[in-house]
Amino acid sequence: MRILIISQYFWPENFRINDLTQELVKRGHGVTVLTGIPNYPSGKVFAAFKTDRQAFGHYAGAKVFRVPMLARGNGGSLRLLLNYLSFVLGACFFAPWQLRGHSFDIVFVFEPSPVTVGLPAVLLGKLKRTPVVFWALDLWPETLAAVGAVRSPRILTAIGYLVGFIYNRCALVLGQSRGFLENIAQYCVDPSKIRYFPSWAEDVFSQDELKPAPEVPLKEGSFNVLFAGNVGVSQDFPAVLDAAESLKHNPDIRWLIVGDGRMTDWLHAEVARRGLKQCFLLLGRFPVERMPSFYAQADALLVSLKRDPVFSLTIPGKVQSYLMVGLPLLGMLDGEGANVIRSAEAGLICPAGDAAGLAQSVLQLAAMPRVERLRLGSNGRDYAIKEFNREVLMARLEGWFVELAGV
Repeated sequence: MRILIISQYFWPENFRINDLTQELVKRGHGVTVLTGIPNYPSGKVFAAFKTDRQAFGHYAGAKVFRVPMLARGNGGSLRLLLNYLSFVLGACFFAPWQLRGHSFDIVFVFEPSPVTVGLPAVLLGKLKRTPVVFWALDLWPETLAAVGAVRSPRILTAIGYLVGFIYNRCALVLGQSRGFLENIAQYCVDPSKIRYFPSWAEDVFSQDELKPAPEVPLKEGSFNVLFAGNVGVSQDFPAVLDAAESLKHNPDIRWLIVGDGRMTDWLHAEVARRGLKQCFLLLGRFPVERMPSFYAQADALLVSLKRDPVFSLTIPGKVQSYLMVGLPLLGMLDGEGANVIRSAEAGLICPAGDAAGLAQSVLQLAAMPRVERLRLGSNGRDYAIKEFNREVLMARLEGWFVELAGV
């Protein structure tokens, strides 16, 4: 098949769409990617890209087309809105010309946020007479309200109409958790087009022999709690820091933060203000290929989300990777994500925003015999292989593509 992937984010940015692209190419499909200028999460265009744009025109056998857009910057909500709009305008105006002469069997949309990535997909689907498959990893307008980005009921209602416009022009709408499906159905005239399609753990996380990351200094007797991924509003770092502050007199507890995002500067400042520098290692962002080496330094893996109904419907993408690593999880979240950890018997959970509960869970896990922690980690890996099997999910998606394309 000839597959067009549309995503505002793509390699060298670290997103699961990179892995999906590689797999589709390996399965013999012709893959083309339409994306923007790499600038996530720092908000600055990657230096290597500015130096040699041509080097980023292909990825793992896929042809990559990039449209002009404004980088996210660090200018707050207005700058982020302009970033979103610029990608839509760039893709709608430039992509039809860039992709002239190209025909496709499927247009696939990757949407961690914003939902507006669906607009150029709908346009190109119409121009190319190609069915569009939309993978929703974030719920709009609900997420905007949850993080406080938009408070006006009128604007949220208008965005809801936009979501309906996009969903109803797609052949399939995929939800990343079962909790998403009912919400998606509010905007779909035809609910039969909705499917459950969760994330998976990339193969890199299934390694058994891991070399510890040299960036993490060894500390005898320490219990290392690792958070990997986006450092943003949704992850509720104020509550995480409250938990850490209550434990700061315990010299054995260390918090390893691998990643960055819109709240990175705030996190650095707050760690210093609270006197937590001795128990926090803020390590920055690394390529996904390096992440297992940081997991090798961890005793537990932290996943957190703010308390909000929309976040209770979400399974954070890191959960699948965490489970596959085979380490116990510490969850400070509600709903679907908590249910996965609970069902897998893979760790300890406390409600979203419960800093005292997180601190207690850390102490409980640290006091647990190592053999018991190994059992939790093994449970998690077994569950990931069963419920989030990469090969099974890829085959399922490929089957939907074949059905829609009629090839």
